[in-house]
Amino acid sequence: MGEFTAWLLGHVTDQDGVGELARLAAADPDWPEGSDRLQTFTDHLEGSGVTRATLQSLTDAWVRYASA
Repeated sequence: MGEFTAWLLGHVTDQDGVGELARLAAADPDWPEGSDRLQTFTDHLEGSGVTRATLQSLTDAWVRYASA
């Protein structure tokens, strides 16, 4: 599991977009494993047909992760 995914899964109880993304990732059997590239997660989510809001949550999560 990549560091970003581990960080993200630590936010499954958050009541915001990042928490919603974390719950989506936890339930997704095809979630990218071992990657720490934003583009990998963006490509995966776009391929899954998520909303713009979910893609924005990914960006928000990535910024928070990178600054932690």
